[in-house]
Amino acid sequence: MSPFGTMAAPGGGLIATIDLGSEGMTRVSLAPLAALAAAAILLAGCVTAAVGAGATVGVAAAEERGVGGAATDTKIRATINALWMDRDIEMWRKLGLNVMEGRVLLTGKVDKPEQHEEAVRLAWRAESVKEVIDEIKVTSAGDIGNYARDVQISTELKSKLLLDKHVLSINYAVTTVDQVIYLLGIAQDLEERERVNNYARALPYVKKVVNHVILKDDQRRKPS
Repeated sequence: MSPFGTMAAPGGGLIATIDLGSEGMTRVSLAPLAALAAAAILLAGCVTAAVGAGATVGVAAAEERGVGGAATDTKIRATINALWMDRDIEMWRKLGLNVMEGRVLLTGKVDKPEQHEEAVRLAWRAESVKEVIDEIKVTSAGDIGNYARDVQISTELKSKLLLDKHVLSINYAVTTVDQVIYLLGIAQDLEERERVNNYARALPYVKKVVNHVILKDDQRRKPS
């Protein structure tokens, strides 16, 4: 027979009991135990959230642009997306952007020249923008079959950069449109930049590589 059991507690609830034989019976209320268990679960969730937030800050700190630079770039990106969406939902849907230390790379395709001009103009309206790199194409050609291939190319390149210990992949942004790779980022030196470029050029189905990566000691990175 098990020495463990339960019994009704005064006022409701259960009491855990442990039969100690000649020593008698020890009673432990389950309510505090349940409260402790619940608290442990909540604490574990808080710790997980804290670790996640800490990891995010740690990643930003490891970038060449630092935590402050990453925050500024995130704000620029959000502002431009909001301006595009407010002006023309199709503009927002068809275009993409990457931001690195205030350098804004615009990619994608629009149907009309005026949409192109407006997208660039709105990008300049965001606070802290230092440069707008315009790679938007004006074309009525459809995207059938291109999107999946573009995603595949970008994913493969990002994986190669991540696995190469000689490349600080966190400092690079990769975008592919119609099998053309656009690179934006900060290279530690010429060797690293060329290494990244070579990875991009060697991928299957890639038609062209457009490299907007600057070096770590580039004059454009100095505070204005």
